[in-house]
Amino acid sequence: MSVYVYTAIDPGGKNIRGRLEADSEPAALSRLHEMRLHVLNIRLGKAKASGAAAAQAKPGRKIKLHEMVVFSRQFATMIDAGIPIVRCLDILEGQTKDPVLRPVIAVCKKDVKGGLSLTDAFAKHPGVFSKLYVNMVKAAEAGGILDKILDRLSMFLEKEQEIKSKIKSAMIYPMIVLIFAGLMVVALLLFVLPTFKEIFASMDVEMPAVTQALFSASDLARSFWYIPLIVGVGGWFLLRWYKSTDKGSWQIDSLKLKLPIVGDLVSKMSISRFARTFATLIASGVAMMRSLEIVAETSGNRVIAHTIESARNAIREGQKISTPLAQSGLFPGMVTHMIDVGEETGKLSEMLLKVSDFYDQEVDNSVKALTSLIEPLLIVVMGCIVGFIAVSIMTPIFKLISSVN
Repeated sequence: MSVYVYTAIDPGGKNIRGRLEADSEPAALSRLHEMRLHVLNIRLGKAKASGAAAAQAKPGRKIKLHEMVVFSRQFATMIDAGIPIVRCLDILEGQTKDPVLRPVIAVCKKDVKGGLSLTDAFAKHPGVFSKLYVNMVKAAEAGGILDKILDRLSMFLEKEQEIKSKIKSAMIYPMIVLIFAGLMVVALLLFVLPTFKEIFASMDVEMPAVTQALFSASDLARSFWYIPLIVGVGGWFLLRWYKSTDKGSWQIDSLKLKLPIVGDLVSKMSISRFARTFATLIASGVAMMRSLEIVAETSGNRVIAHTIESARNAIREGQKISTPLAQSGLFPGMVTHMIDVGEETGKLSEMLLKVSDFYDQEVDNSVKALTSLIEPLLIVVMGCIVGFIAVSIMTPIFKLISSVN
């Protein structure tokens, strides 16, 4: 929600200046007309972040997904028990320990006390409450089913957290092995090989080309150790900048879907998120067009988001959602056919949930398969590196022993 600064004439003929929050400029003008104000000038202003809201807006401070799950679950339980919203927020503020979420709850409680709806109070904190969250709460307030929607939100967030946890836990072992291998190679190049080089030089041992190349690599690593750091850090920032551009973001997201093995996993994760988010929004009573807009924004992939936008345009023209999804080639036939059946039978959310459950399992299987492939591959790579270094060092030693004999 944006803040607009306006200059207007009130019914008494007096010039006044003020600030107003609205989704768009036409919405702001409409509200000002309802207040019987004659608008002279209106422009987009900057939102004032004060107190707790300012603390929440600081960069680098993100809300943990687990905290949002607990918040939603407890909020739903208290609403179901008949506790008023302000009292619920007061209790949640008192027991929440998260340094980001707690001040936001305090501001939301103050806003609700001041007459704002829960939806408007949450919408002022997009860094904590996503568009999906805000729109589901809006639909819940309109239908009087806030407890059910909050419970559904907590289940949705729990599923997201479960998938992320599975991927992180599956990648821990390969990452530890990779880091250990890197540290081992660095230690050999910087500390071990120079010692062997001095020993061989003092004994006047003839070194083969492989050993010479290894010692040259060690000399380069010791003399120009800072170059890999500069290249790595510079490459990271260059990649982030390129990803921030429209063209770069599109090409990187497209490449993610085309990579062997990894691309299949990314595709399954995107389909699972699409189906689960879409099903949750539809089941909560959010309008179809608004649901697809939110799904596109939360897809996490520009190519997938473009396909979903095509589906929105198709609905405007009276077509089915499944048609542009099938034409894109990104969604398997099983997914598009189930969506098609869901549209025809009026059970779209149920079909999408089945798709989501299926692809959640597929993601789990793909992660396990990827892990089982990465682990032996890393061991083979480490073995090759250690074997190459060992052979390069042992060959001159064998020559030295032969000459002594």
